[in-house]
Amino acid sequence: MQRRTNSSRLRGRTTSHLLLLALVLALAPRAAAQDGTGAASNEGALFLLLPVGAQAVSLGRAMTAAEGSEAAFWNPAGLAGVSRSQAVIFRGDHVVGTATALSTLFAKPGIGTLGASYLLLDAGELEQRDENGIFIGTITIRNHLGVVSAAARLLEGLSAGVSLKLIQFRLSCRGICQPDPGTTATTYGVDAGVQSTPFQRLRLGAMIAHLGPRFQALNAEQADPLPTRIRLAAAYDVVNALTGNDDLSGWAAVEVQDRLRDPGSLSYYLGTEFTAGREDALSLRAGYVISDLEREDGARVGLGLRYERFELSIAKSLVVSTLTGETEPVHVTFAILF
Repeated sequence: MQRRTNSSRLRGRTTSHLLLLALVLALAPRAAAQDGTGAASNEGALFLLLPVGAQAVSLGRAMTAAEGSEAAFWNPAGLAGVSRSQAVIFRGDHVVGTATALSTLFAKPGIGTLGASYLLLDAGELEQRDENGIFIGTITIRNHLGVVSAAARLLEGLSAGVSLKLIQFRLSCRGICQPDPGTTATTYGVDAGVQSTPFQRLRLGAMIAHLGPRFQALNAEQADPLPTRIRLAAAYDVVNALTGNDDLSGWAAVEVQDRLRDPGSLSYYLGTEFTAGREDALSLRAGYVISDLEREDGARVGLGLRYERFELSIAKSLVVSTLTGETEPVHVTFAILF
């Protein structure tokens, strides 16, 4: 009986490692960056690279020059453009799990915005069974992200923002594997960015994302650096420039991203957003990604609605997953202004 118990525990730990490996592989780049010796350059906490928010998905991730509530998970400088305090709910399904996020933003127009946000990526659970097929436990994988953000207008046409992030990966096992607590890895990170409006209808953005110490899941030798990225972007209101009608806007944005520690793997993001109306508005969005992640390449579409104190955005990726053979379900963002 003792031998069977030990075997079950070993099987549970082996399954945990295999499930963790599957999650990492699902998010890994199509070709790991190479250093001078030809060794792969690994990164930890890759869930940070998944898009959060329907606006971000539909704009093809071209968010570094964008203003709005979703900037809490992108360029925090964009929060300076939030005109009213609000509570925001984000929901989206990815190949590797379901993401749910919450944000509370406190805005003072002309001065700045403070925010607190939380993201849960539920990567699912896996049943464990012994050699006889008897259920002995369940393995669960959860990724947690807590964010505190601050943004302000520094000068006329210049905003800056910073987000402090607490990052945690948790693999837990319930059942025969107890008292084995599983694996928990925690670290912190920083996002910092600026946005500038050098002249009317043009916005520029720059930021550094996911800067922080190495992510240690098992031991110091295994610790991997965070997926730190540098992003540069420009957006121009083409429609307003052509029509002169302040009730119409049509932003076209282009953004480039590179790795900080291993530059040379560029990703390009293109986004367009046409908006009609001011207080009550309808927005049509489309974007395209050309990424160092092969399965990310392709188009996205979405729309946004704003009516009185409510805002709703939905988005759909048109990219077919190489893992499931299907496109991702709809992403949704819902905000209540107060």
